Amino acid sequence: MSEAIYPAGSVYDWIPKEQEEIKKPPRYVSKFRPAVILEHMLTKDAKKTMGPPKVELPSPDKYLKKHSKHPKPPENGHKTRTCAVRKPAVPRRTEKPLMGIQTKRDFLQTTVMFPMKPKAISVDTKEGHKQLLENSGLVPKYVMKKDYGEVPMYLQLREAERKAQAENQRRVREQNVLQRLTEEDHQAVLKGLKKKWDELHREYQGLPLLIDTPSKKTRKICLEEKMSQLEKDISFFERFKTIFIYDD
Repeated sequence: MSEAIYPAGSVYDWIPKEQEEIKKPPRYVSKFRPAVILEHMLTKDAKKTMGPPKVELPSPDKYLKKHSKHPKPPENGHKTRTCAVRKPAVPRRTEKPLMGIQTKRDFLQTTVMFPMKPKAISVDTKEGHKQLLENSGLVPKYVMKKDYGEVPMYLQLREAERKAQAENQRRVREQNVLQRLTEEDHQAVLKGLKKKWDELHREYQGLPLLIDTPSKKTRKICLEEKMSQLEKDISFFERFKTIFIYDD
């Protein structure tokens, strides 16, 4: 193999160079570090330390005795109960019970006069479930009432109030004197309606060509409805020259 050819060295390489010392920035230390350490030491549990917990040692004369942990009975061995009402005394052995007490009621005659009839029942399942026939809904119970099919009283009162109110309104309308609208007022109202229609039409013409937002659509619909109503009113005033009004 051929030997490697290295470039010629330089005399400047022999000059010692000063190494630049890299200075690191100071380590960040929180200003609250001493307070945190102090708080940690104050709240540290005694049982989590390396040494034994600081507890008071038991006295030598307080050793564990036999049966000291068994439940103890109450001091009073028996319980006394107080009763406000005194019960009657037990009959004595020599006392004789009351005998020969009879009643004058004839149970046989009562049974004959008022026999007990069995209640009608309805069986609705194959297992034999039964219920009273009266509560089963199979007996026409409500249609047999006296007031069945009649108009309730509260509806009759409401109908009477409605008729009285309608009669009162009719009398008020008859008593009101009709007034004819003069020609000057007629023309003034018609002129005001047309002026209002021109203002709305000018505002309608000023709407943008592209209506793509809900607010623009709502504005357009509102203007169209107002203009349509004004057109109906103008047509009404132009068609009828004589108009009567009355005070409510």
